[in-house]
Amino acid sequence: MMTTGEGSTTLMLTTTKSSTTTAEPGSTTTAESVSTTTKNPSTTTTTTTTTTTTTTTEEAATAFTARWNATGTTVAGNAGGASGVGANRLSSPYLLRIDSSNALYIADMDNHRIQKWVIGDSAGVTVAGQAAGISGATSTTLNAPVGLAIDSSNNMYIADRSNHRVIFWANGASSGSMIAGTGSPGSANNQLNAPNGIERVSSSGTLYISDRVNQRIMQYLNGATSGTVVAGGNGYGTGSTQLWDPFGFTLDLSTNSLIIANCNAHTVVRWAIGATRWTLLAGSSGVSGSSSTRLNNPIGVAIDQYGNIYVADSGNHRIQFFLPGQSEATTIAGVSGSPGTSATQLRSPFGVTLDSQFNLYVADTGNSRVQKFARY
Repeated sequence: MMTTGEGSTTLMLTTTKSSTTTAEPGSTTTAESVSTTTKNPSTTTTTTTTTTTTTTTEEAATAFTARWNATGTTVAGNAGGASGVGANRLSSPYLLRIDSSNALYIADMDNHRIQKWVIGDSAGVTVAGQAAGISGATSTTLNAPVGLAIDSSNNMYIADRSNHRVIFWANGASSGSMIAGTGSPGSANNQLNAPNGIERVSSSGTLYISDRVNQRIMQYLNGATSGTVVAGGNGYGTGSTQLWDPFGFTLDLSTNSLIIANCNAHTVVRWAIGATRWTLLAGSSGVSGSSSTRLNNPIGVAIDQYGNIYVADSGNHRIQFFLPGQSEATTIAGVSGSPGTSATQLRSPFGVTLDSQFNLYVADTGNSRVQKFARY
């Protein structure tokens, strides 16, 4: 992928239909028809990753090559990091979504609203909550919305954190309706306490909600008023049956599992639906750090169709990229340990997502802006 330091690394991953392997930089691994080759070419400011997938029954190969610019472009909010309530400003943007037309949906947390921002526009449009940034607990107001999901009709499912509820807000509507939680904090299966992330399975309408203070992920079947604990729920801690402030997470439908940013444990973990414990994907449980194998308060996480994982490593002010099965990451956005407002820097990034062309979008929360790191 892309590097923010000197030098470059080109990774080439070739897999058969039935198996995958990866290699550390500078090595070659061959197992039957599976091979991974890493090369260190000339000094440059970018790194190219090529992923080629072949099958045993087809001669043709499908290739994915991506390079990201180390310099970001501000696509929402103020490039200099100034927050505000105007339509051209954001205040602590949290998690992001992108619709089928590549418009951004931004959980504008401290403005208590959801902003839709068409790439290239100089201002956003309020599509949920109040444009003036007024908080509240009514059907027309939000209070610190932090997570959201959108369906194919651009209806929104909003984690309304300080109201301890999830709101369904139809596309174009002026108000929403509560579909999870009671509006009061609690730990019963029909209650939430500071819900944070939310994912929706389009085929079934099932919702998954990170119930942060209760240290659990809840599953709500379509139309249900009460949820089921599918991860955590055993108090906070670093044990493999526990979570510790699960903020963002994503669904890996290929393995029917949750990929969870386990913030205060400084890890990213995989929790298979139906399992009783997690498996470690990234970081060292309970130990923060800034090396390529450590994380510091990860908050957002994304996965692509190749199984690569992207982590908003907020305490290190960077986005980390993990190849499948690898514990060592590459920094692809931000400068590790160096917060700032320049185009190459981030400050406490919370959200990360990709569009259909694999451009990278980062909720640069501490700078009240959204940065795009373009694929080219």
